[in-house]
Amino acid sequence: MIKEIEIVCPPGQQEDEGVLRKIIASSLNISPQKISGIKILKRSIDARGRKVVYRMHLLVFIDEFYTPETFTVKYPNVKTGKSVLILGAGPAGLFAALRCIELGLKPIILERGKEVKKRRRDLANINKQGIINPESNYCFGEGGAGTYSDGKLYTRSTKRGDVNAVLKTFVAHGATEDILIDARPHIGTNKLPQIITSITATILNAGGEVYFDTKVTGLLIEFGKVKGVRLSSGHQMTADAVILATGHSARDIFEMLHRQNILIEAKPFALGVRIEHPQEIIDQAQYHCQHRGPDLPPSYYNLVEQVDNRGVFSFCMCPGGIIAPCATEANEIVVNGWSPSKRNKPFANSGTVVQVNLEDVAGDEHDALRMLRFQQQIEKLAFTAGGGNLVAPAQRMVDFVENRISANLPVNSYLPGAKSTALKEILPGWINERLRKALPAFGRKMKGYYTNEAILVGVESRTSSPVKIPRDKETLQHPQVIGLFPCGEGAGYAGGIISAAIDGINCASAALKIS
Repeated sequence: MIKEIEIVCPPGQQEDEGVLRKIIASSLNISPQKISGIKILKRSIDARGRKVVYRMHLLVFIDEFYTPETFTVKYPNVKTGKSVLILGAGPAGLFAALRCIELGLKPIILERGKEVKKRRRDLANINKQGIINPESNYCFGEGGAGTYSDGKLYTRSTKRGDVNAVLKTFVAHGATEDILIDARPHIGTNKLPQIITSITATILNAGGEVYFDTKVTGLLIEFGKVKGVRLSSGHQMTADAVILATGHSARDIFEMLHRQNILIEAKPFALGVRIEHPQEIIDQAQYHCQHRGPDLPPSYYNLVEQVDNRGVFSFCMCPGGIIAPCATEANEIVVNGWSPSKRNKPFANSGTVVQVNLEDVAGDEHDALRMLRFQQQIEKLAFTAGGGNLVAPAQRMVDFVENRISANLPVNSYLPGAKSTALKEILPGWINERLRKALPAFGRKMKGYYTNEAILVGVESRTSSPVKIPRDKETLQHPQVIGLFPCGEGAGYAGGIISAAIDGINCASAALKIS
């Protein structure tokens, strides 16, 4: 007999099978010895009451043979299959490649950045010396921005594809099985690089090809059909299908499409700052206790407030994490956040942003790049305000709301350093004022949030792509170019690792129809 039940257990006991058996046996009024196996379907923390508990959704095997699931990868060899060019080795590109292999197609990934091992040196130069390699940074390279983006796998895109299949693929390549059951699955920036290189190895072992340090500068198009790409080296590569998965920061790709008269559109995005608190403040607020203790993970939050008919919201919250410099060009400041797998850093950070609509940005309404230019302008202002070397402009929270320059800044996680600055000199007035109104309101929702122990670091500007590349809803092809499949975050069809991976899978499936 197999029973599906829900149980509650105290923190620290959610992984103790002996304890779980006793709780289950008591709930079902049976002997623990009759339980032959337990499969956890979902696990979440419930902090709504005075006592924090784990809620667990389980399958219980009673006098029934139970074999735990194993996760392996086995793909056909596609060395002689028909080629599909995939531009970008981020989550969308990698999962598009895996799907191509499943379908018998040969994926050829072209990635402008470096493989993980070589990429690490460029990240060290960013953090220690403030030097950006425009081709190899936090956004460009093996795994794309996903490799160093914290590894959050929570998504609302459940109707777009099989989320569980994507999670199982990560497990098969080295992620823990916890991501299959946790309500907010997370891998961790320290573990993602090895998982990404394992996925790349799978692609290569199946006969696919992956080229790093390979920059695309043009599309080859004949009579409305894509025929391949032109590389910065002057070489050309041909294929009847091109999956464009270059990410939201590949501005030169947007420029290239615009230059070739391939339709792109300006797209809304969100802009603001990254806010960092001591993690203990967030834990005290969310867990209703003075000290979290070892049996609970660092807590997270999700805040939103309507201010003057516009949403102000937290974004990409990183418990126990750090703030990272994520610009892709010199003389710009962009910040993002990530956490290691244990989330054991002393700070919690989150993007806190305001939606930027098309009508907010002056310029020709037909200019597809005007939102991108606006984004660039803000990032350059932030760089100038910081004074160079990727030092970021920053302000204490209460000082920001009360229009004071901070006399000093709290210790924080941003490695290149922060400079006390009036953020209102960088952010547009309508964003600045909404943030000023929202932060005290967040403090009323979450005890301890509104404090001068928190620091605002600017700017959080790469929340999503400022450009959308249109595509047909049925074929997923660009309306002007047969065989061109705009894909993932850069094209405007995803907002995180899982949704990007699903979109890559869908685009590869669509490419089969013309290959």
